Amino acid sequence: MPVRQQILYLWLAEGALDTETIAWAFHDGTQGKGPPLPDTQPPYATGLAALEQGWCLIQSPAPYALHPGTEHEVSYLANEFVFEQRIDTND
Repeated sequence: MPVRQQILYLWLAEGALDTETIAWAFHDGTQGKGPPLPDTQPPYATGLAALEQGWCLIQSPAPYALHPGTEHEVSYLANEFVFEQRIDTND
């Protein structure tokens, strides 16, 4: 049975899984045979909601130090969580 992977990146407001999703990215290795995600709103309000729907957490963010005066500097999005689920594409 061919099993394919879907990857979901959620960037949360803070480093805890129960905080608000502020950005996301979705990569579908099922060639469209798996369940789609919405593209105009976050697929899950929080990382915890993704876990509750069966996504497996494979990476959580490393803690980072906040330095006074750097609040407005542009950089990568912090608080990145990576999830995956495997889909049987025989269905």
